[in-house]
Amino acid sequence: MISVGIDVSKGKSMVCILKPYGEVVCSPFEVIHTEQELNALGELLKRLSGEIRVVMEATGIYHLPILTFLQEKGFFISVINPYAMKKYVKDNGVRGAKTDKLDSITIANYGIEKWYKLQEYKSDEEVYAELKLLGRRYRHYMELHIAALQELTHILDYTMPGIKKMLKSWNEANNKDKLSDFVEIFWHFDVIVAMNQDEFVLAYVQWAKERKYHQSQSKAVEIYELATNGISTLSSSTPSTQMLVQEAVNVLRTIDKSLNNILTRMKELAKSLPEYSVVRTMGGVGDVLAPKLIAEIGDIRRFHSAKALTAYAGIDPPPYESGQFVGTNRKITKRGSSTLRKVGYEVMRVLKTHGEPKDCAVYQYILKKESEGKSKKLAKIAGLNKFLRIYYARVSEVYQ
Repeated sequence: MISVGIDVSKGKSMVCILKPYGEVVCSPFEVIHTEQELNALGELLKRLSGEIRVVMEATGIYHLPILTFLQEKGFFISVINPYAMKKYVKDNGVRGAKTDKLDSITIANYGIEKWYKLQEYKSDEEVYAELKLLGRRYRHYMELHIAALQELTHILDYTMPGIKKMLKSWNEANNKDKLSDFVEIFWHFDVIVAMNQDEFVLAYVQWAKERKYHQSQSKAVEIYELATNGISTLSSSTPSTQMLVQEAVNVLRTIDKSLNNILTRMKELAKSLPEYSVVRTMGGVGDVLAPKLIAEIGDIRRFHSAKALTAYAGIDPPPYESGQFVGTNRKITKRGSSTLRKVGYEVMRVLKTHGEPKDCAVYQYILKKESEGKSKKLAKIAGLNKFLRIYYARVSEVYQ
């Protein structure tokens, strides 16, 4: 029984090797994440006699090089949730001081004490791993999209105040941005009012036809009235005005193109998985949300129960009992994937907005919670809990 505790940091790790009863096999030593030094570590571990288990904390992406290397060498690897390690430290009253050497000793001790409870790390299959990476990058670019849209809106508040409320921005489903397409041509109220109403309506209809939007004359009239009555605070004669609008549009389009490319790839990968058709038919899940949901949940077989899945999402209310008191009004833990919670909440929002047939259990459950006096937000969270349990059951059947 040999526990190898690894405290991982960026580009290097501190390694400590222990046996039961505090017997030190190797005092803490540093390993750089290079092929030469990792090979040396692998050779050292192979020379040891006895069952070896390597224990490390999950540290974003920093632990992946040493994890991948040792796993390819056939070693048992257990990746510990940082919260579980923090709780272990607190319960055992250790690590009063904190150094990489002490941390590696603590992790090795954890491996000895939890030896028979350690779970071997199983790599996500290639598709799930790629999906997860794409999903995280999609979230990053979406944050950039929001910032770029705010910048465009800010410029339009000078040149065309109120126009954003009349035209939709980027649509994930069809990758079209009516607002950007419109202001690229009609970038200032002065451009619109330079024409009479009939001329603008004709120009708008022609523009909509070319860009494949709805050719609504009534919408054109509304925009013309807005331009006529609106007050622009940045003159169209200022040389930089059109440039600022155009540059804001260009930035937004570049980000939206990246988002569309990532989402397209996510759809391709998700459709190659056996569970895609099952997930796609669930209430509230469309072509956009299905790959996002699968990307965040990953391989359902890594969860031992539906309860584990809801815990992973961080929407499980922890029990609280003391003597005769049993707490019933408990908040969710939020100790899980915030991205999964956001995607799941979006599914619930779509489900509630568009409505579903009477036989949709999740939709009816949300309505039931609202009728009991729960707020709309709490009702959706309760619905998400039920949705994930159903998700677990249905997708698990695919792999049975």
